[in-house]
Amino acid sequence: MRADRLLSILLQLQLHGQLTSGTLAKRLDVSERTIHRDMQAPGIAGVPIVAERGAGGGWSLMEGYRTNLTGLSESEVQALFVTKPARLLADLHLEKASDAALVKLLTVLPAVNRRNAELARQRIHIDVSGWNRSNEQVPHLPALQDAVWHDRKVRILYGDEHTTERVLDPLGLVAKGSIWYLVAQIDGDVRSYRVSRVREVTILEERFARPEDFDLDQFWESSSLRFKERLPRYGVVIRASNEVLEWLRRLIRFGGVDHVDGERDAK
Repeated sequence: MRADRLLSILLQLQLHGQLTSGTLAKRLDVSERTIHRDMQAPGIAGVPIVAERGAGGGWSLMEGYRTNLTGLSESEVQALFVTKPARLLADLHLEKASDAALVKLLTVLPAVNRRNAELARQRIHIDVSGWNRSNEQVPHLPALQDAVWHDRKVRILYGDEHTTERVLDPLGLVAKGSIWYLVAQIDGDVRSYRVSRVREVTILEERFARPEDFDLDQFWESSSLRFKERLPRYGVVIRASNEVLEWLRRLIRFGGVDHVDGERDAK
């Protein structure tokens, strides 16, 4: 039996109390026969699994038994601790609960996984607001992610019609909606590079030292504000129904419209 599937079964039972073979099979994407075979392993390892037959039965852990979160792979830890979409959590009033959950999770992770968790939070940022929808091709994203993760310098060819060669210290990656950006340091200056415009990537042997005071979230927030401030502003006058006027007001939250003044039709 695969160790990662055993851990998944234990965590599912710990979380949900009792689950049938069919439910476990569906959640782990295996057959029920595989689940029945796998259930022999916990007992051999000393984990008290209880089986109840008949309607309403299923698999469960013996009352009072709990397992710690160990054995997470590096990629699983990265996925858990990539910077969360704070704006959506705030909208749902869940930001404090999310922070508390991450703290609790960190306390039960082994030291090596705690380090991986912190690396993920410092190097990947997700900005869910987006500029607009995009299906940009980013074939060099995996290489850039590897360089970011291991603090390795990269040489890139960057641009559309006219490419230039640059040697960068890759500090982090940002997803703005579906558009990826590389945040990197060059000649002491931190800049953003659109990943879809990267034509070639070479990961160099040389490592770099990350600036101690650099914060990816703060950099992206201030960089986004500066970008928006430089955008041109145009005042327009239109004739529209009250329904369209309300729709225009709703656009303010997406950044396409700054302000809407209008008088309602008296009819």
